[in-house]
Amino acid sequence: MNGPDFHADALDLPSVSGAYVLLIHLADSLPVNLVGRPEAILAPGHYLYCGSARGPGGIKARVGRHMQKDKSIRWHVDRLTVKGTALGAWVFPGRDECELVAMLAGMPVPIPGFGSSDCETCASHLLAWPTGTALPFDSRSN
Repeated sequence: MNGPDFHADALDLPSVSGAYVLLIHLADSLPVNLVGRPEAILAPGHYLYCGSARGPGGIKARVGRHMQKDKSIRWHVDRLTVKGTALGAWVFPGRDECELVAMLAGMPVPIPGFGSSDCETCASHLLAWPTGTALPFDSRSN
């Protein structure tokens, strides 16, 4: 499947609404505390966060914010991006993050409900990306 290009920075991303898959690398274990849920420990490795951008600045603004280290914790994913490294993103203008999670079915769910507390469809919008596992839209190797 030919898919979207991987963007290592937000400079050339479109300022339109849509969805994205953010690639995050954790060099160290990371304890994650979400309100009303038991603490989870994320192991070092690569993670995929499926998100959407519908507000001002669209995908470019949202992914650009995720790539900043110095920011307030506003969304679940901020807990990962301030401690780990947002390596870049694949973008899907006009799409929905739940479509992307469905596209990645079979990937491990490290924290149920992560980024999807208002979603009735997805177990999580955060997925682990095991080394050597191909993504349906990526021609690069991890």
